Amino acid sequence: MSFQEKRNLVSLLSTLLIFTMYSLYVFHKYQEGSFHTSNEYRFWGAFILILIPVSIIAKVIIHIVFSIINTIATKEKEPLITDELDRLIYLKSTRNSHYVFIIGFLLSMIPLVMDQPPYVMFILLIGSGLLSELVGNITQLYLYRRGI
Repeated sequence: MSFQEKRNLVSLLSTLLIFTMYSLYVFHKYQEGSFHTSNEYRFWGAFILILIPVSIIAKVIIHIVFSIINTIATKEKEPLITDELDRLIYLKSTRNSHYVFIIGFLLSMIPLVMDQPPYVMFILLIGSGLLSELVGNITQLYLYRRGI
């Protein structure tokens, strides 16, 4: 397995782990009644705004640890140069990721039009963000395995 494949696999697993752990934590706190918000928009806004920095910090730490462990285990360093293949794979995965997010965003507007509660829209919006990131990572894994 190449370094890029390992890195994408770690990114995929860390995305799932971080999102699951954060969601379970917030759900548990919500069930306990720790969130005394009369405004539902405030709760979902805080959920998203806290998820973003938590995810970024956790991913940076996970990738640093992965790089250190990979260097110790395989004696190979992270490639400093990205070639045309790496750039092309990155662009294709970003394209697919954006398509999924845009479709999810549009689908998340439907509950608002149908007079559904706001939490339905937020759940669809957060889910489309997660799904788009997963699609980007899976696309990269697939393209590194298969080639362009």
